[in-house]
Amino acid sequence: MKSDRRRFIKNSTVAAAGISVFPSVVSAYGGSANDKIVVGLIGCKGMGFNNLKAFLKQPNVECGALADVDRNVLEERAAEVEKIQGKKPLLYNDFRELLDNKDIDAVINATPDHWHALVAIYAMEAGKDLYTEKPLANSIQECNLMVKAQKRYGKVVQVGQWQRSDPHWKGAVEYLHSGNIGRIRSVRAWSYVGWKGSIPVVADSDAPAGVDYDFWLGPAPKRAFNKNRFHFTFRWYWDYAGGLMADWGVHLLDYALFGMNQYVPKSVMATGGKYAFPNDAMETPDTCMAMYDFGDFGLLWDHTIGIYGANFNRGHGVAFVGEFGTLVVDRQGWEVIPETRSTSTKEGYEGVPLQKSTGQGLDLHVGNFLDCIKTGAKPNCDIEIGAHIARISHLGNISYRLGRKVFWDPDKQQFINDDEANYLVNAHYRAPWELPKV
Repeated sequence: MKSDRRRFIKNSTVAAAGISVFPSVVSAYGGSANDKIVVGLIGCKGMGFNNLKAFLKQPNVECGALADVDRNVLEERAAEVEKIQGKKPLLYNDFRELLDNKDIDAVINATPDHWHALVAIYAMEAGKDLYTEKPLANSIQECNLMVKAQKRYGKVVQVGQWQRSDPHWKGAVEYLHSGNIGRIRSVRAWSYVGWKGSIPVVADSDAPAGVDYDFWLGPAPKRAFNKNRFHFTFRWYWDYAGGLMADWGVHLLDYALFGMNQYVPKSVMATGGKYAFPNDAMETPDTCMAMYDFGDFGLLWDHTIGIYGANFNRGHGVAFVGEFGTLVVDRQGWEVIPETRSTSTKEGYEGVPLQKSTGQGLDLHVGNFLDCIKTGAKPNCDIEIGAHIARISHLGNISYRLGRKVFWDPDKQQFINDDEANYLVNAHYRAPWELPKV
């Protein structure tokens, strides 16, 4: 690792090691005992640990190390890992010490969004293959830099949009691409988070014991600790993430554009606000609609909090509205609802009944990543795919934050004659953190 990063490294406690044992699970990764992959997890709460458990289901995979700024989470997860594999991993408060560990083959990056780019680029620079959570980064500039880093260092990078490895999502796209529902001129993607309520405003306080809060902030602006900005709920603040548009949006907008085989809109117009809980602590909108114009079809993103079944009685999904029917897909499966009373109905077309999910999307995604480490093949959701769709979600958020339509130039990777919007394209890091030179 570079000396300019080493100078920030803090002392860490290293846990004792023992003999590891592995559960027997059928996997796409079928290496011998000598092909063991040692993974390190950076960011151990929430989806990070779900990812790690999916890795540890695979044969010949060991968790060698955990890194987290919250010592409480770190110790809890270390005990859980030891129960699973019979061996306690090494523990680090500073992820860069984990990256310096030559025994770690691959890294799971499950930090908050504002850390994704730094962790990912440093990991690739350190020679680690990378499984990184979505969205790829918290700005378009960071996305582009991460793509550049992958090209330079040549590491296998899988973005955690695991629907790219889920067979029923692929089946839906194949059905679309065969032209079965005719010309599509309207696509809708949505996430209605019915279970989530208001986040009450609370006063700032001291960080909990065992939490290195300044390091958690990292490149984000300096602020007093507030529990609403920490752990899971960080995603509702612009300093660290992009709300539902970036969280669920990258999953669903990805398949909306994959189905249409187009990725660059001519313009974006987003509107919305805090309509459900106007006085709570969230910054990002609880209700938002973004219209992406592609010239020959429109894509509508729609999200809200506190409501569930408004669209096809599905809390999330993508709907492709074709001449002969509407294909609807979510994590449970896909179906086609036939068009029955229009000028473009197809005689005898009965649609498609529900094609159910296998429920194995995450496990298959991890298996694909491990296969690609072994073979050097391109993973199902490589960094280019992750960057494409993260940009799309950022375009929608930028339009929302400005309150007007924006026009994107994909060749220049900037908005057309729009300095205000272009400021939001870039990452603005707090010193001493800087964007890596790639």
